[in-house]
Amino acid sequence: MVQSFEQFIQAHKDEITALQVLYSKPYKQRLTFDAVKELANAIEKPPYLWNESQLWNAYAALEKSKVKGASGRRILTDLVSLVRFAIHQDNELIPFPERVNVNFNAWVATQSRHSGEGRNPEPFTRDQFHWLEMIRDHIAANLSIEPDDFELPPFTQQGGLGKVYQLFGDQLSAIIEELNETLAA
Repeated sequence: MVQSFEQFIQAHKDEITALQVLYSKPYKQRLTFDAVKELANAIEKPPYLWNESQLWNAYAALEKSKVKGASGRRILTDLVSLVRFAIHQDNELIPFPERVNVNFNAWVATQSRHSGEGRNPEPFTRDQFHWLEMIRDHIAANLSIEPDDFELPPFTQQGGLGKVYQLFGDQLSAIIEELNETLAA
């Protein structure tokens, strides 16, 4: 199955948008949830009939030392991790949400360092950090976040778009852009 999946990727890298983006990594072209859905639909059709869990388990059986989270529940965004591993962009196969979390922690550490150079050692208030964690979780499940997403749960339960603007002000657009680029990288 692993070999067939890797052959599928190679054969369709110029046809399926998600594969085009993952192969070329153009700086201003971001991978979208719809593009990953298109890839998922393609691999679920005959003759393949694959899903994220089957592929993950196949890699775990072949390369156990390089595969993390084999027993966990797979989500659609894990396809990004599977493709990156299959085309050797990543040398470890870890669930996409875990990679997002690692990238988030590194981003927060960078913000703290830059903030410490100024007058305030903490870059974010407790409320801001809570929102950043919700944004992180949204990106882990959906690959990116856009302002319209703040009108969806769980954001609406916390005050929605108005609240996030109140917390981050004119920095919001820059933070969204930076998190979209950094966390899904």
